[in-house]
Amino acid sequence: MLYGIVLGSIISLGAIGVSLIYGILGFSHFAHGDMMTIGAYVGLFGITTLGLPLPLTLLLAAAATALLALLIDRLIYRRLRSASPIIMLISTIGVSFMLQSLAQIVWGPNNEVYHPGITLPYKFLGLRLQPVEVTIIIGSILLVALLHLFLHRTKTGKAMRAMSDNVSLSQITGINTDMVVIWTWIIAGILAAAAGVFLGADTQLNPRMGFNLLLPIFAAAILGGIGNLYGAILGGLIIGVAQEVSTTIFDPGYKPAIGFIIMVFMLLVRPYGILGGKR
Repeated sequence: MLYGIVLGSIISLGAIGVSLIYGILGFSHFAHGDMMTIGAYVGLFGITTLGLPLPLTLLLAAAATALLALLIDRLIYRRLRSASPIIMLISTIGVSFMLQSLAQIVWGPNNEVYHPGITLPYKFLGLRLQPVEVTIIIGSILLVALLHLFLHRTKTGKAMRAMSDNVSLSQITGINTDMVVIWTWIIAGILAAAAGVFLGADTQLNPRMGFNLLLPIFAAAILGGIGNLYGAILGGLIIGVAQEVSTTIFDPGYKPAIGFIIMVFMLLVRPYGILGGKR
């Protein structure tokens, strides 16, 4: 159950980014998992080469991934804004393969770790918590809280919420939609980097690590209601806990299938998610 919360926290960060992009830009970003991968490898560079602690590594990875997200948008997605949804879908899949290849070329195909060796766990109320697990949970809570404050207390955040509700009305009322798009990619990049670094710190790094988590991320976004950020958090925690609890019944190799089953069931029973997403 505890590790399900840890995994759910990572999935939630990815699902928030996916929901944010879908809610404001109107397309499913299938390269989001690979942006997480790039963020994780930048984190590896920060820890092993620069010798940075995890908080500073996270800042480095967030800056690099946000810049990468903006670059991809400027070079590719911006030119396809008015294209059909299927064209956008194919382009995101193409970007996904490009980022996977980039990670493999730069860092190689082998598994990597942030910190080799074994760390002693904390003991709390009879539970054994690894330091990295505590960091992941607390870090995820802080990022979600900061995002909530940004969306509700800043002018840019309110503009993003308005654009998510109605793009045309936002343009009529004078909202700078181009700036909203820029901030959308910056925030999505930061969240992807955080999810990637947390995943890398908790497991191992490889060029397909983010892609392998893409199905649970979309399952979480759909379960909570795609386009609904708080639904993405709820969906991520449910998927994470469900996948971990399933190992007590099924072989661990079937964990990814649990997210897929939950996603399909939700699409059949309540297509707009638990908290209601975009129609």
